[in-house]
Amino acid sequence: MWQGEVVGIYIAPGAAQLMQAVAEATAVIGKGLEGDRYFRQVGTYSDKPGPHREVTLIALEALEAIRGETGIALAPGKSRRNIVTRGVPLNDLVGQTFLLGRVWVHGVRLCPPCMHLEGLTGLPGVMKALVDRGGLRVQVLTDGPIRVGDPIRPEGA
Repeated sequence: MWQGEVVGIYIAPGAAQLMQAVAEATAVIGKGLEGDRYFRQVGTYSDKPGPHREVTLIALEALEAIRGETGIALAPGKSRRNIVTRGVPLNDLVGQTFLLGRVWVHGVRLCPPCMHLEGLTGLPGVMKALVDRGGLRVQVLTDGPIRVGDPIRPEGA
């Protein structure tokens, strides 16, 4: 059994805008994180609706690994993911329900890296480096706050 934690929360007010670190964000069923571009339906891919656009997660371990393996220093906010985790097996959570602090979420699908990310970061090779560790898209099942430092744990733990 695993237990992880939220080590960063990031939102952007609009498409291609800089992600801003916040200590807390409110998750809303069917919308995502208040203040984020996808919550406001102004993200780059907002024209492709569905629960897979609500909240994205990435593992701090993945960011550390690509730096060690390739020298690419992708800061957590530059990953364009909303929540940075530690100690969470994100790839195993597709189809699983789990807790982010006090908010229930459901793993919808993996979040593969794209050329848009590489273009926004200006880091050649970042897309290839993040293959199979680009994160997880989740659907919000209950409203509530998510805070940096909150535990992340599987259903039934």
